[in-house]
Amino acid sequence: MRHKARKRFGQNFLIDQSIIAKIIAEIHPQKNDRIIEIGPGLGALTKSLIRMVDHLDVIEIDRDIAARLHDEFARDKLTIYTSDALRFDFASLGNNLRIVGNLPYNISTPLLFHLSQFKEHVFDMHFMLQKEVVERMVGAPDSSNYGRLSVMLQYRFDMEYILDVPPESFSPMPKVESAVVRMTPKTKFIIKAANEDLFSQIVSAAFSLRRKTLRNALYHYLKAEDFIALEIDSRARAENLPLEKFVAITNYLSHKD
Repeated sequence: MRHKARKRFGQNFLIDQSIIAKIIAEIHPQKNDRIIEIGPGLGALTKSLIRMVDHLDVIEIDRDIAARLHDEFARDKLTIYTSDALRFDFASLGNNLRIVGNLPYNISTPLLFHLSQFKEHVFDMHFMLQKEVVERMVGAPDSSNYGRLSVMLQYRFDMEYILDVPPESFSPMPKVESAVVRMTPKTKFIIKAANEDLFSQIVSAAFSLRRKTLRNALYHYLKAEDFIALEIDSRARAENLPLEKFVAITNYLSHKD
């Protein structure tokens, strides 16, 4: 039976075999890898992955699709978690997880933040997302793509833009371009935040008033003399500040109290 894509789940199914092959080549699955696929849909990536690994775990919110997958694949090769990935405890699956998927565009940002909480359990992650989101994920300072998402993800992960995926690679065809990104947890920090909750608060505050200067956006946190001590131009905007400076602000305030 043909499955009709459901808008509420943000379903756009990958059908381009050449793109599928490129994504699988980038993931480069090994027989003993613990791979978790988010949103397998009609199995575009699943079919290739399951041939290459001993066992595959998938997380699928759509019960109809989960039932189809149960019928198509042997239970000893595939474990299906019929769950919302936004609420799923990835730590329950162990360590050295390789997480992959065509993420629903309507929940991509909150899902990326949720997945970041499980960094210590992850080996790497490969995701297809709206191209605009991937550009923000890998965005560099002094660019329009650089924002809260860039800073928070780049603090924890090394990011790599892998390839573009045109709309015609999907059914139904989305109205936006897509792209694939690789995220690898950082094992060494050039500078580490002393208080990660405070770090998150500062980054959020700085970019919540994106067009305002840091002096105005961070007035609850920093006075004129603090900017001087930190060697940060208070007239700059959040998009001008590299990741290391956000960490420096966090550590300065942590040690100041």
